[in-house]
Amino acid sequence: MIISKNSPLAALMQTFPRAGRLEWIGLRPAKRAALISVDVARAIAGAGLEGDHYSGRSGNRGITLLQAEHLPVIAALAGIEEMAPKTLRRNLLVSGINLAALKDQRFQIGEVVLEGASIAHPCSRMEEVLGPGGFNAMRGHGGLCARVIQGGLLRVDDALIAGAADC
Repeated sequence: MIISKNSPLAALMQTFPRAGRLEWIGLRPAKRAALISVDVARAIAGAGLEGDHYSGRSGNRGITLLQAEHLPVIAALAGIEEMAPKTLRRNLLVSGINLAALKDQRFQIGEVVLEGASIAHPCSRMEEVLGPGGFNAMRGHGGLCARVIQGGLLRVDDALIAGAADC
């Protein structure tokens, strides 16, 4: 669907009730390796996160984001009491903003400008991690893949600002 930049719908799609917040950062040093939790990470334009094995492999999947509000939903659907963000193998855990609304939008976290590239669908590995049905437990809750437009530092507690004209 193509939406005119001057349409009322386009204005609604750029309006967010509040800023979000970066809750957690994880790096995957190698394929299938355990994620490393960090408080600060460097995003590299066109690549991803320094020290993450996906960095430089795909500009569209430079960084993966997961919505903190979805962790209890995924846990409930998978029959698990509590869900740690590193279990789901995404880079950033954010709260307070609807990630699905950021697809095809530019947004800023700390110094970094990102662009929502695609919905992050679960992979078959979720069956291993979450148990039988883990793939389906995560469907619709897998988060967002984003391109790094402007690099810089990301810090836990940074604000996620969407809809800003200068992003």
